[in-house]
Amino acid sequence: MNDIKDRMLGCLYGQAIGDALGLGSEFMDKDEVRKNYPAGLTNYDHIIQDAHRRRWKKGAWTDDTDMMLCILSAYENGKFNLHKVSQNFKDWFNGEPMGIGGHTYKVLCMSDYVEQPELCSKVWWDLSRHQSAANGALMRTSVVGLAKNGIEEQAEAICRLTHYDPRCIGSCVIATSIIHNLVWLNQSLSYDDIKEIGLRYDDRILEWVDAAYTNLDISALDLDEQYSIGYTLRTLSATLWCYWHASSFEEGLFAVVNEGGDADTNAAIACAILGAKFGYSLIPPYYVENLHNRDIYNQKITSFINQVANEKA
Repeated sequence: MNDIKDRMLGCLYGQAIGDALGLGSEFMDKDEVRKNYPAGLTNYDHIIQDAHRRRWKKGAWTDDTDMMLCILSAYENGKFNLHKVSQNFKDWFNGEPMGIGGHTYKVLCMSDYVEQPELCSKVWWDLSRHQSAANGALMRTSVVGLAKNGIEEQAEAICRLTHYDPRCIGSCVIATSIIHNLVWLNQSLSYDDIKEIGLRYDDRILEWVDAAYTNLDISALDLDEQYSIGYTLRTLSATLWCYWHASSFEEGLFAVVNEGGDADTNAAIACAILGAKFGYSLIPPYYVENLHNRDIYNQKITSFINQVANEKA
C-alpha cells in the first residue's frame, strides 16, 4: 500500500507541477520559448511575467488543476458524485476563474447547467457541427484513474459533463486507464492495449497514438501548431509520448513545456501519468516544495488518497 500511495501522490503532484511549469510557455511557439528561455524552461522562477502569466504567482497551477480538484472533492463512497462534480464546476465558474477554455466557458455559462449538464454539453457539441474536441476534459481527468473501480464509466461520464465528442471521451478513458493500471496493478498498458481502447471511441484517435509511439523526438508532434494547440488528440499524443519515451519525471516535464503550445494542459496530464509511473519519491523535491499553495493542495490530495486507500476493494 505504501507503493500505491506513492504512485497516487506522484500522479496528483505531477498534475499540479506540470500545470504550474507549463504556464511559463503556454501559447508560445517553439521560437518564442527559445527566445524567452534560452537555457530552457526548467523551474518556476524562470517564468516570464508578461500580461498573461503575471496573473498567477510563480509556481501556481491554473484551471487544469482547479477543475481536477472540483472532481476530487466530489468523491463519495467509492465513486465520484456526478451531480456534485457539476455543482463544483459551476461554483468554480461563478468565482470568475482565470484561464478557462472557450469550450468549457460556453457550457458552464448555461443557466441550467447544474440540472442538465450532459444536455448542455451536447448542445454546444451539436452547435459546433460535431467539430469541437477540445482538451478541457483530458486536462482534469487524472484523479478519476485513482479510484478503485468503474474507471472507464466514470471517465466517460465526467468527460461528457462538458465535452461530448467521442475523441474527448476516448482521450480521457485512455489516460485514466493508464493511470489506474500503473497505480493499482503496477502494470503498463501496451501500445496494442491503448489502440484497442481508442478504437472503441473514434478511429481518428489511432493516428495520434501512432505518432506518439513511433516518433523518438517530441518536436515531430508539432505541439505548438497555431490552429489546433487545444485539440484533445494533440494533448493525448504529447501525453503518450512522455509515457513511452521519457526515462524520468523531469525529462518528460522539460520535453513538454519547452515545446510551447497548450503547454500547461499538455504537461498537466503528461506529468500526472509520469508521476503515477515513477512515483512521488522520484519527483525532484524542488517542484513540490515550491508549488504555490502547496500546503492547501497537499491537505486536499492526501485526504483523498487516504480515503481511497482505506476503502474495501
